[in-house]
Amino acid sequence: MSLVVNLRPEEETTGPDPADGGIAVVVLTHDRQHILQQCVENVLLRASDQTREIVIWNNASVDATRAYLDSLDDPRIRAVHSEENVGQSGYARGFRLTRSPYLVELDDDVTNAPEGWDLILRDAFKRLPSIGFLAADLEDDPNDQASHYRYHVRPHEYTETAVNGIRLLKGPTGGACAITSRELYERVGGFHERPNEVFWAEEAAYIADIGRIGFEAAVLADLRVHHTGAPYYTAIADAKLGFYARRYNRWRRRNTVKRVLCTLPFIARLNARHHWFEPPATGERLAEISAEAARNIAACEQPPGAPVGTRTAQHEGRS
Repeated sequence: MSLVVNLRPEEETTGPDPADGGIAVVVLTHDRQHILQQCVENVLLRASDQTREIVIWNNASVDATRAYLDSLDDPRIRAVHSEENVGQSGYARGFRLTRSPYLVELDDDVTNAPEGWDLILRDAFKRLPSIGFLAADLEDDPNDQASHYRYHVRPHEYTETAVNGIRLLKGPTGGACAITSRELYERVGGFHERPNEVFWAEEAAYIADIGRIGFEAAVLADLRVHHTGAPYYTAIADAKLGFYARRYNRWRRRNTVKRVLCTLPFIARLNARHHWFEPPATGERLAEISAEAARNIAACEQPPGAPVGTRTAQHEGRS
């Protein structure tokens, strides 16, 4: 894989002191310069001076992304131009270029955040010893798929709690804008790389890794950022559509096997005692999961500019 890394002269021999509490941010981008520009102007440039390093990993974009990144003059920003689209593996590769003790993964389609958002996230994280992955909450945007799920499909999956004066939401935790520590990151081996996949849920794998050594993930209730990841704002990559389809088909096959196994009375009894696997989904739960998978896939197939939930002729089975 060929890389071009834009390093400014002062970065060739020096870097942030890893003991100073600084933050490193890594952003991945591919072929949506118009969205990336909003992320830079309305999020990255609103970060405090505690953000010492910003790596923007350009995954083989063929639009104006490269020229835009090369035009940026913020001394904290380093652009990495990869000739291969390595997808989510760019997070692991990007963080290897940094030294700061706190690490933030940021989606390029997070296009608005309050001034000093990074400091809010880091200071809360430092007060939460059992939390190893802390994410910003999302603004309620009906045209964004992730926000739509957060507020209108599964709000019941979140429980508010408070730890050391910090309001948290326990529930599904994404990686659109999230922080961890380098110390914990290195303990569990960091974000994984998958050479044969472009899109996959790297944050879910990381959350599982830290969970195995006793750390949790949570959402910071008092920090909201604007996520613009649905087709209303930009075209959805085929790799993302393929990921959702493969994930659902894999889940469906496993659920079928578990349902067959649980028809054997001794298997059901032993599983209830030893918790070998989650019981198979049936009835309303099965219908709910199938419907959610269909919504995910349909949302990815919508044309640019279509609001979340729009049913096109294609989705209705019409030409």
